[in-house]
Amino acid sequence: MTSLPQLGRALAALGIVAVLTGTADAQNLDQGKSAAKLFTDGCATCHRSPRGLAKGRMNLTLYWFLKEHYSSGPDSAQALASYLQSVDSNQRGPSRTAAKPSRAAGGASRPRPPAPVPGR
Repeated sequence: MTSLPQLGRALAALGIVAVLTGTADAQNLDQGKSAAKLFTDGCATCHRSPRGLAKGRMNLTLYWFLKEHYSSGPDSAQALASYLQSVDSNQRGPSRTAAKPSRAAGGASRPRPPAPVPGR
């Protein structure tokens, strides 16, 4: 019959062996999600919208930042970086010069006063 301390050592050794040999594969919970879903699940808590988050950064620097700080792996970091840049590039509308009304041929720098109201 084995003594109690020997049984405890045997169980401890068995536990150590089980831990060392029974390593489970980690599951990537972000795998298969779209970039918009990744943003909603991980970023929308602090950021209302993805607009402006890329702030003109290059894809590589944005990817490194997201990989280091916010994503679960390189694939999700790349998907998020591309998504944030696409949202910012779609946000840009016509340039300011195109949005301004063209001036009259006379080159007047001030707007004309309103026309008088007839019958007064």
